[in-house]
Amino acid sequence: MIETTQRRRTAADAVDLRGRTAVVTGGSSGIGLACVRRLARAGAAVTVVARGAAAKQIADEVGGEAYQADLADPDVLAGLDLRADIVVNNAGVQRVTPVHEFPPETFLAMQRLMVEAPFRLIRASLPRMYEQGYGRVVNVSSAHGLRASPYKVGYVTAKHALEGLSKVVAIEGGPYGVTSNCINPGYVRTPLVEKQIADQAREHGIAESDVLTKVLLVDNPVKRMAEPDEVAELVVYLCSPDASYITGASLSIDGGWTAS
Repeated sequence: MIETTQRRRTAADAVDLRGRTAVVTGGSSGIGLACVRRLARAGAAVTVVARGAAAKQIADEVGGEAYQADLADPDVLAGLDLRADIVVNNAGVQRVTPVHEFPPETFLAMQRLMVEAPFRLIRASLPRMYEQGYGRVVNVSSAHGLRASPYKVGYVTAKHALEGLSKVVAIEGGPYGVTSNCINPGYVRTPLVEKQIADQAREHGIAESDVLTKVLLVDNPVKRMAEPDEVAELVVYLCSPDASYITGASLSIDGGWTAS
C-alpha cells in the first residue's frame, strides 16, 4: 500500500502547468487555498481572489497575484475583469436557516457569489481559451449540487445552478479544447464547514459534539471529513492533458455519501 501511494503521488506531481495562468476564487482558506498551492506547485501562475487581506499574503507565498474583492457585491461583479487559462470557481458561503425564515437579501447575495461570479469569470476567459485551444474550468460544487439537505436553500440552489452552468460551458467549449467540470465534495475540513456546527446543532436540537456523527456524516460510508489537499489533487488532475476527455462531469469526492 505504501508503494502504491508513493507511485500515485509521483504521478500527480508530474502534472506540468508551466506557462498556464489560473484564477482561484476563495483562494485564501480551505479548498481554495489548497488549490492555489497545488496549482502553483504544478507551475501555474495563480491569481488569488479573496475578500480579505490574506489574498496578498497567499499570493506572495506562491509567487502569484492577489485580487482582493467581495464577489457578492454587485458593483464588484459589474467591474470584474479577470482572465485565465484555468478558472477554479471555489468561493462560497453557507447559511443554515429554514426556507420560511431565510433572508431574501442573503439568498440573492449567495447566488451572486456562487453563480453570477463564476459566470462572469468563465465568460471573460472563454475567448482566450478558444483561441489557444486549451482551457480548464473547474467548478467546486458540492454533494449539495446533486442532492438537497434541509435548512440550506441558498447554498443548494446556488450549487444546482452551478452544475447547469458547468454543463453548458462543457458543450460549447468542447470543440475548442475547453473542458468544464464540477467536483462535488462532501464535508471537507474547512472553516466553512466548521462554522456551521453550531447552526446545525441549533436547528436539529442536538449538542454540537453530536453534529458530526448525527448530521454531517450520518450517510457517509467513510466516517471522516475530506481534507482540502485531497480535493486539490482532483482539481490539478482535471487541468492536465490526461483529463482532456473529461468534461461536463460531476465528480463526487464525498466518501460515498451520494452513493447511499
